[in-house]
Amino acid sequence: MLLIAAPGEQDPLLQQQRRIMRRWTAAAAERDLAVVEIVGNDVTGASDTSASLRERFRLPRDGFSALLIGKDGGTKLRRTHPIAAADLEETIDAMPMRRQERH
Repeated sequence: MLLIAAPGEQDPLLQQQRRIMRRWTAAAAERDLAVVEIVGNDVTGASDTSASLRERFRLPRDGFSALLIGKDGGTKLRRTHPIAAADLEETIDAMPMRRQERH
C-alpha cells in the first residue's frame, strides 16, 4: 500500500505524487499496489478515519508524507517528499512476497 498524506488538495507535493502515480498505473496494478490518500481530514482508498491513520503511521497534519507499507504491515519507505516510480518499483520488487509472485 502507498499511503500519501497531505494537509490540503493544493499541496504541490501531493500533486507531484499523483502525477507520478498516474504515469505508473499499469506497473502499480501489476504489483497489486493500493493507494490510500489522506488529504486534510478526507480519506480515499480506505475505510479508516484520517485521525486513526495519522496516529497509526505517525503522520503530521501539516506536511506531506508518503509511505510504502508492505503486505506484512511494515513500513518499507517513508518520505517527506514524493516517492519516485523507480524507487517504488525497486523496493516492491525486492520484497519476498513479490519475488514469490514472479516465480
